[in-house]
Amino acid sequence: MVQQALEHGDLFSRRCILVNGPVIVGAGPSGLAVGAGLKKQGVPFVILDRANCIASLWQNKTYDRLKLHLPKQFCQLPFFPFPPNFPEYPSKYQFIEYLESYAKKFELSPRFNESVQSAKYDETCGLWRVRTILNDSEVEYICRWLVVASGENAEKMVPNFEGLEEFGGHVMHACDYRSGEAYEGKKVLVVGCGNSGMEVSLDLCHHNAFPSMVVRSSVHVLPREISGKSTFELASSLMKWLPVTIVDKILLILARCTLGNLEKYGIKRPSMGPIELKNTHGKTPVLDIGALQKIKTKKIQIVQGIKKFSRGCVELVNGENLEIDSVILATGYCSNVPSWLKESDLFSKDGMPTASFPDGWKGKSGLYAVGFTRRGLSGASFDAVRVSQDIAKVWNQETNSKTNHYVTISCDRRCNK
Repeated sequence: MVQQALEHGDLFSRRCILVNGPVIVGAGPSGLAVGAGLKKQGVPFVILDRANCIASLWQNKTYDRLKLHLPKQFCQLPFFPFPPNFPEYPSKYQFIEYLESYAKKFELSPRFNESVQSAKYDETCGLWRVRTILNDSEVEYICRWLVVASGENAEKMVPNFEGLEEFGGHVMHACDYRSGEAYEGKKVLVVGCGNSGMEVSLDLCHHNAFPSMVVRSSVHVLPREISGKSTFELASSLMKWLPVTIVDKILLILARCTLGNLEKYGIKRPSMGPIELKNTHGKTPVLDIGALQKIKTKKIQIVQGIKKFSRGCVELVNGENLEIDSVILATGYCSNVPSWLKESDLFSKDGMPTASFPDGWKGKSGLYAVGFTRRGLSGASFDAVRVSQDIAKVWNQETNSKTNHYVTISCDRRCNK
């Protein structure tokens, strides 16, 4: 059936590429980790990415002061540790250097500037059809397996606020923020109190700006380290022996002893513990690296939710009005999978796997997900190894079999619409 479609050249209107292996969508850490696993097992593949570089989120959409929030041993990808001379918490530039070395070591060559428009499983031929745009031309990849590695943070989330278009000052999402140098002496409203909001506010303080941070809902704030030991490492060790609820209680007691009562500064803790909240709702606790001290000394002002904006001003839900010069939206990111994947079993409408970790990595008809565990780089690495092993097992069996029922050639022709 596939061969028949390929022979009718008068109907062909786009480049068509048969891939003797999986297509991986995304050249971030997740996609690179899958590629490395497949490379080690001799499985051919194609990595596609809409950006012009690997790990574009890290390279193009993060602030300069960013460092890994967890110790490096929890952030390294499979088969390749961080250099021993890297600090415990590598900077974003060191992490990018590591990823570039990773791609070089495993000879990973993603196809950049190629944006996936749709991916659909063709029941007739039993293959995936992945349509992309490259230099204003359509390309279609036909493959047996599809690995979705575009990640949880593919698109920025920008909420609608009444009157924002009338504000008149500078407004940007945190993905476009690099440093607070241009904000010296400015009054800046930071919308969002997650790790990005906290660190952007801290960076603004370091550049003599006057940040006010919107804390609309409850949030867990934990010290990055407790008695010189990573809080994440401590929690991981405790969870080997204790249930999550008990570990959460221990962390909250230690956080209270270390950081004090944060409610008097306007920061309320959720009723659900930090690890349970992360696992069930994907809400990451803030690991404090200095912002709390600025909050306690009023260098960072905590304000309530936004009611509406007006010219040079924001009105809060409690009726207070603040004069501000700029707004930075640290309002997070979301998956973009529903916009292009024409499938509803593995992924839900919000672009996350319907099954929770550790079961959300494999769907039907050769569909896989990597980087959607809500467990950071360690979760992505865990799934990447499983996915590459699962594909390699079938690929090697069929390749070595005398009766191979799958396409074992690669070609580049014109495809039927």
